[in-house]
Amino acid sequence: MNIQIVDKKLSQIKADLEVVFVLGKKLKHKWVKDLALLGEQGFKGGDGEVVYLPHKKKLYIGIASEKHNDLREAAALCVQVLKKKKVRSVKLGLYYDKLPETGVKAITEGLILGAYNFNKYKSKKDKLSLNKLIISTEAYGGKIEDVNKLQNALDEGRIIAEATNYTRDIVNQTPSDITPLKLTEIAEELVKDKKLEIIVYGEKYLEKEGMGAFLAVSKASPYPPQLIHVKHKPDNPKAKIILVGKGVTYDTGGLSLKPSEGMRTMKSDKGGASAVLGIMQAVSRLNLPCEVHGIIGAVENAIGRHAYKPDDVLTAKNGKTIEVKNTDAEGRLVLADCLVYAQELKPDYIIDLATLTGACVVALGEYTIGVMGNNNEFKKNIIAAGGKSGEFTAELPFNKYLAELLKSDVADISNISSGRWGGAITAALFLDEFIDKKNKDKWVHLDIAGPAFVEKPWGYNPYGASGAGVRLIVEWIKSL
Repeated sequence: MNIQIVDKKLSQIKADLEVVFVLGKKLKHKWVKDLALLGEQGFKGGDGEVVYLPHKKKLYIGIASEKHNDLREAAALCVQVLKKKKVRSVKLGLYYDKLPETGVKAITEGLILGAYNFNKYKSKKDKLSLNKLIISTEAYGGKIEDVNKLQNALDEGRIIAEATNYTRDIVNQTPSDITPLKLTEIAEELVKDKKLEIIVYGEKYLEKEGMGAFLAVSKASPYPPQLIHVKHKPDNPKAKIILVGKGVTYDTGGLSLKPSEGMRTMKSDKGGASAVLGIMQAVSRLNLPCEVHGIIGAVENAIGRHAYKPDDVLTAKNGKTIEVKNTDAEGRLVLADCLVYAQELKPDYIIDLATLTGACVVALGEYTIGVMGNNNEFKKNIIAAGGKSGEFTAELPFNKYLAELLKSDVADISNISSGRWGGAITAALFLDEFIDKKNKDKWVHLDIAGPAFVEKPWGYNPYGASGAGVRLIVEWIKSL
C-alpha cells in the first residue's frame, strides 16, 4: 500500500474518498460536515461505528479516543470496510494538536496491519483495490504541520508494521513448509539486504557444548535442530540486548501427546522465534543505536522411536540436570540452553519470547502478553512500551512457594510443576534456574501464548498470526 504525506490542504488533494475519524464528544466539530445524514444513520461517533456515504465521497469512523491504539484500530477498520469497495485512493487530515507525528505513525501502522492478508495457500488470491492513502499536512484544527517530521513518523510506522507482517507470514506457514532448516534459510535471507550478521550452529555444536535439553527435544524429528544467532552491531552501541526466541516449528507434545484439538494451530509454537526475526528486521531498518542479538532455538517436537521420554534426566549447557515429567513442556528445555548461551555474550538485557504455556492464556486471556522476571523496573518499562506500541501486557509475579513445586527427587529440577495452578509462572521460574545470579536483574520472560495466534479476529488482527512481541520490543529498545 502506497501511504504518503502530501504538503497540501485536504481540499487540494484528489482522492476517491475522504476518511474522517470522529470522537463521539466531538461529533458537532466543524470538520464533521454531514451531521444530518449521520443522524439519519444513527451515527454517534461511538468506538467502531461506521457510516459510508458514497455520494458524498466520505467514510466516517467513530473512535474511542485519540490514543495511539484507538487510531491504529480505526485505520485498520478503514481498510477492512473498504476491502470490498472499488475505492483506490483515500485522503485524511491530521489528528493530535500537540504531536501529530504520533498520529501519523499510529495510522500508518493500523493501515498496514489492517490490510494484511495471508493467502499463500489459496488457489484464488484476493487483491485489495485500495492502493493509495494520502495524509494531508493540514490538521483538522487548521494547522499545517512540519512535513519532514511527519514523513519520519510515517517511515517508522511502516517499518514496524512491515516487520510485524513479516513475522505473521512466518508463523502462518505450515509445519511442512517451516522446518528448523527452513527457519534457518529465512534468517539467512533476512541478513542479505540488511546490516546484519548471522551464525548458525547444528547438532554437532550442540553436542559439543553440552546442550542436552535442547538436543533431547529434537531426537524424534527427521529435521536436525538449529541454533540461529543474528546480530545487529552498530558503532558505539548504547546497550547490548539479547533476544531469545522459542522456535518449535511444530509441537505434537512428544510422547506426552497432545489431544487432536490441542495440536491444531501448533504451527504457532514458532511465534517467539518469528518475532525475534521480525524485531531484527525492524532494528536493522531503523538503525537503532543498540547492539542487538537474536538467538533462536529451532526444533521440531515430534514422536518416534528415538523420542525423549518422561522419566529421562537431561543435562543442560550449564550442567544442571532436569527430570522430564512431561515431554509437552519442551519449549522451556530449548530456552534453558539458549539462555545459557545468551549469557556468555555478557549482555546488558536479556528478553526471551515464547508461546510457552496455555496457563498464561487462562490467567490473562487471549489478548495479553505475560511479563515475568526479577527486576520490577525492567518489567515496568516493558509494560510501558506495551502501552505505547498497542500490545497488551500484564505482570505475573514470582513467589518462592511456586518455585518449590519444581523440585525433583532424582535431578536438580523438574521440567513441570508438581501442582496444577500457576503454570505460566512456574514455567518462568524454571527458566529463572538457568539465569546466573549476576544476570537475574537483566532478564525478562515474555509468554506470548495468548495473543500470538488469533482464532477470533480482533482489532487489527485477522485470523492467524498477530506478530505478537515485535512492536512491543522495538518500542522498548527505542526507549533506551
